[in-house]
Amino acid sequence: MSVTTHKTFCRFCHAYCAIEVDVEDGKPIEVRGDVEDPVYGGYTCIKGRQLPEQYTTPARISKSLKRMPNGEFEEIDTNQAMDEIAEKVKQLMDDHGARSIATYVGSYGYQNSAALVIPKAWHKSVGSPSYYTSVTIDQPARHIASSRLGAWGGGTHKFTDADVCMMIGNNPVVSQFTPFGGPPPFSPYARLRDEMKKGMQVIVVDPRQTEVANRSTHFLQVNPGEDVPFLAGFVRQILKEGLHDHEFCAAHMEGLEELEASVEPYTPEFVAERCGIEVEDFLEAVRVFGNAERGVVVGGTGPNMAPHGILIEHFIQTLNFICGRVNKEGEVVPNPGMISAPATRRGEVHPPWPAYGVGPKSRVRGLGEVFGEMPTAALNDEILLEGEGQVKALFCLGGNPMVAFPDQDKTKEAMEKLDLLVCVDLYMSATAKLADYIIAPTISLERDDMTILTDTWYDVPYAHYTKAVLPRNEQSREEWEIYWELSHRLGVPIDLPGGPLDPENRPTKYEALKLCTAGSRINIDEMREKGKGHLYEEVEVRVEPAREDRDAKFQLMPEGVADEIAEVFSENNRVDGKIIDDGKEFTHLMISRRLKHVFNSSGQQLSNLQKKGTTNPAYMNPADLEEMGIRSGELVEITGAYGMLVGVAEAAKDVKRGVISMAHAWGDIPGNWGDVREKGSSTNRLIDDHKTYDPITGQPRMTAIPVNVRHIREDAA
Repeated sequence: MSVTTHKTFCRFCHAYCAIEVDVEDGKPIEVRGDVEDPVYGGYTCIKGRQLPEQYTTPARISKSLKRMPNGEFEEIDTNQAMDEIAEKVKQLMDDHGARSIATYVGSYGYQNSAALVIPKAWHKSVGSPSYYTSVTIDQPARHIASSRLGAWGGGTHKFTDADVCMMIGNNPVVSQFTPFGGPPPFSPYARLRDEMKKGMQVIVVDPRQTEVANRSTHFLQVNPGEDVPFLAGFVRQILKEGLHDHEFCAAHMEGLEELEASVEPYTPEFVAERCGIEVEDFLEAVRVFGNAERGVVVGGTGPNMAPHGILIEHFIQTLNFICGRVNKEGEVVPNPGMISAPATRRGEVHPPWPAYGVGPKSRVRGLGEVFGEMPTAALNDEILLEGEGQVKALFCLGGNPMVAFPDQDKTKEAMEKLDLLVCVDLYMSATAKLADYIIAPTISLERDDMTILTDTWYDVPYAHYTKAVLPRNEQSREEWEIYWELSHRLGVPIDLPGGPLDPENRPTKYEALKLCTAGSRINIDEMREKGKGHLYEEVEVRVEPAREDRDAKFQLMPEGVADEIAEVFSENNRVDGKIIDDGKEFTHLMISRRLKHVFNSSGQQLSNLQKKGTTNPAYMNPADLEEMGIRSGELVEITGAYGMLVGVAEAAKDVKRGVISMAHAWGDIPGNWGDVREKGSSTNRLIDDHKTYDPITGQPRMTAIPVNVRHIREDAA
């Protein structure tokens, strides 16, 4: 048969690279970047180029599976599976209430453009607050910090044409993500190169000399877990040297004097000592950033996973605002969102809003709903804790809790305690192995999608609607369709912005998306007609004057911030060269990272990506390994205050002495030590969720974890 070529976008991760797919006999045979796309210009990464193998691999679950009484899985018709699942859900809701039914949307589920809106609408309809996503265990701090500080109606500066960009624990050339103002994750190497040719100064602050650090003009290799001292000292020095925007601060800030007093102890000498950097390098970075006209500081997943994550994000946003790095009256808003509803953008402060402390409460640790969803770090306990409100059923959409949730042993206990575990998973993941039902998912090339998730990530007015490239596997279901199936069988309405989802006749993906995006700036039909990514250059939104009756100000010192700043200053976790944690002594700090050839636990199953590595090495400084008599490739036991794992040592000069760098979301169910070279190890075995957690988000300490490391023999693993 002849080969046909289709324009679409990749959904292996959240970068959504515009691609062309060659299809022969109903199968994808080649993927390449779409050179005609106005944003991506032909960029694609090694993961996206493996989409043909994702379609054909024998590891793919293409027929739904049911766990039988003997523990083995057998194929089951998907309609029959949904009949049985719906019956069980009804019984559990009748016996235990709607709260007993929970959903977890993982990172892979996020890549389906209807997999957030529709499940959440179903939960609202049945009255279950038990809706969880991966955001509350990797980047919740940014949302909470904004809700306490306030936001600027005109938005912050974009990356393009900025004078400076400072990244705190962010490595977008590997993670393919950065908050707005950092290097767009769409061909990040090229974007960095182009802006640096114009003269942009790039400041990178990270415990590891990352790929983006290698391209920076200023790199500060700080000690893990010391982002707060660095940023507090940075704010102090900006104010001391008068590098802030005096006029903007006078008009829009409340608490500036209190902030200045709180950070006063964070002198350059103190920062240098705590962070392990030179005073001169620190001051140079302050002056480069402070003297710039345009450009912002952004964070990443690492700082959000670290101790004091909300305070870190508070300082990041505070720095941008006190330096006036915002779009002011009359300036163009780079991208007001093409799929978002149109709204007037004004040069005024949006006052703090209640993103936490309202809504449903968790039954554990005094936690509660944060920005409209429950904290994922509490889900295991919500399953294990007996009594009213106990979670009895979990729908896992494109997620892998066994290697994503804190405290892996507790996670396994929780998954096994469920009366019903349903996984929508492309592979037999560690979590799917424990499921009662595994529903075969519709893969990205088999479905329509649009760039809802990344709508405001672009710094230009861009959007992309793609139609399905491949015929659909009739036994598969999209993540959102699970909830239509339940609605269809149980008579539960699903109300969306554009109206209810038809409970009787299965809607197409286009029909579902039209309801989800009702009121968008650019109509879905216009995007769909384009058939490719498009730059809507006719859309120009400028920052309008502030309204006369609006006088809100940024709250630089919300309740508790002054106390936390003082607490961090007084912290002393090192005694005689040892790190003290929970009364125990440790020699190293483990930090999180990502690997370019996988997206969390996705991609580890594909042969071409396996050639890049089948484990998550324990990267250590060569001098540390030599001192301990450990060679690259040998096994090491890594022990923290709350758990232990086995890893494969690997020398890496980019890692500071006293630091171990390992990627998260690897490994299998507990007890897989002998498979560590083939499956890796879950770093979450070192994470507790009951002592070192944020009291607002429940976010546990998932990086800068004190550990000891020792060599072990192969036969002891």
